[in-house]
This record gives sequence, C-alpha cells and structure tokens, in this order.
Amino acid sequence: MVKLYDTTGFGYIEVEVEQFYSNDYPIFFAKTGKDTYLRDLGQPIYTVPEMLTGNRPADGGHLIIEAKDYDDFIRREPNAKKYIKRLIGSREFIQGKKRFCLWLVDCPPNEIRKMPLVYERVKACKEDRLNGAPDRQKLAATPWLFRDIRNPLRCLVVPKVSGERREYIPMDFVDNDVILTDLLFMIPEAKYFHFGVLTSLPHMTWMRMVAGRLRNDYRYSVDVVYNNFPWPPFWREVEKTASKILMARKNYPEASFADLYDPVTMPADLRAAHEENDRAVMAAYDFPKNMTELQMQTAFLKMYDSLTKFDEIYNSL
Repeated sequence: MVKLYDTTGFGYIEVEVEQFYSNDYPIFFAKTGKDTYLRDLGQPIYTVPEMLTGNRPADGGHLIIEAKDYDDFIRREPNAKKYIKRLIGSREFIQGKKRFCLWLVDCPPNEIRKMPLVYERVKACKEDRLNGAPDRQKLAATPWLFRDIRNPLRCLVVPKVSGERREYIPMDFVDNDVILTDLLFMIPEAKYFHFGVLTSLPHMTWMRMVAGRLRNDYRYSVDVVYNNFPWPPFWREVEKTASKILMARKNYPEASFADLYDPVTMPADLRAAHEENDRAVMAAYDFPKNMTELQMQTAFLKMYDSLTKFDEIYNSL
C-alpha cells in the first residue's frame, strides 16, 4: 500500500502499488520511507520510462563501416559478419540511409585476433583514443567497444533533431539488431501508450514551445522537453490509435520517414491515423476538440506550474 499525497502535501489516498499506473493520478505523488515517486531534478515529472541518449562511439571512425565498404569488408573478413550491426543516427533514422558498425561486446579476444581486418580497426581505435583528451584516453583500455554500450531488446527511438516543416517528429520502435548513436534518444521500456502520446499533436505543441533550435530545426532534449512534459492519465484508447499509426506506415515499406512525414507527400491513411491519435490523446487530457495550439500551450503551462509548486511544498516538509 502506498500513500499518494495531493498538491497540498498533506491530504492523501491509499492505493496498491501493483494496481496503479501513476499517470492515472496526475495531482497525486507517492512518498515512502525509503523512496519517493515524486520527481527528482533531471527525472520525469511523472513515472514514465526513462529516456536515454544513444551510444557515442568515440572511436575515431574505426569501428564504423560505411555502406559502400560493407560488401567488400564481409568478403574479406566473413567471420566478422555476426559482429556487425546496423548503425543509425538521426540521418540514417529519418532518411533511411544505411551504415554499419562492429559491435564486439560479446566477442572474445581470441576471436578478434583471428580476424585481421577487425584487429587492425580495434588497434587503430586504441591509438586514436590514446592521442585524445584524458577522458578519451581512459577508453583506450577497451578499444573494441563504443564509449557507450546500450543495446536494449526493444526501444522507442526519438531523433535529437527534426525539421520544423514536419508536423510530427518521426518516432519508431527498433530491436537490438540496430545500434543507436548519440544523435538519437531511446526509451527502452516504452509501450504503445507512450509512443501514442509522444507522437501526438499535444506533445508536438509542448515540444515546439520549449525545445531548443538548431538553425531552423527542432532540437529535442531529455531534461527540458521529455522530463518536464505533463503527461495525460493513462487511457487504453491511445494504445489502439498508436498501433494504427504503425500499421499505416507498413503500407509504404520502401518509404523513409523523410518521405512519410514531408507535409507535401504524407500519405492520406498515415495522416488519418495521426489525426485519430491526436483526438484520443486530447480526450485523455480532457481537452476540447476545437482547442487551439495557443490554448493548449496555456493549459500545459498551468499543469507544469501546479506540479513545480508541489515540488516546493514537498521539499519544505
């Protein structure tokens, strides 16, 4: 049993931990003797899956195999194929470009030494790191690995940068056959509900209001955009509409996200699926159907203000 305190910091309700989804209680926050469901600095306001940055190679390019070199590399070093995975950053993710990398996390040293081309790349990576800054030099102890080695079984991908012409930032689920670079964010425990909310008009409205810019593109962030986003209560209808977006995309297997989310060429069925999802998410917030973007921004600011005020009350107890 957990006590969920309201915004006064004193009134509370009691619920079983395993029976509640915290977003069902947007004005309540749990605090216990050992831990708290109230956000800490740098954590989401609500109990939602953590968003992480992808993998920074810090390899001088030696563990990366460009698409034009892939076939020749495999021909010359066929035993390396099982240690090669697709590598995607924002460009590869949005434009559908191909790139690869040596992912040697589970490769024993004797295997590396049996593959001359792989060994030479690992050796070059070590030398590059030794010639770098002190923090980079430390990575020379494991030159067969990226600086980060996050490769969850499945995760939701969000690009760090997306063009302002797109009405929706392209997002998608990928499995562990793909390695994400640090130009992408990943949410390993995301479900359809999280995808549906994040790819919706309300979240895009929030993002456009608070995100930074890189020239004319939106620059998504963990701390400012994701962690401070006021989520709606959980509603299963959003799971259904989110799945329809994924199904609509399957009708265009050769199209990249750049093709699908260009406002000029966006397919009608994909647009319809997004609009249905927008309505479901707005209903989860109890927003009126004809709500303008400015009204939505005002509503979000009020939600955020009430949540941050609760932080002040809680921390003063």
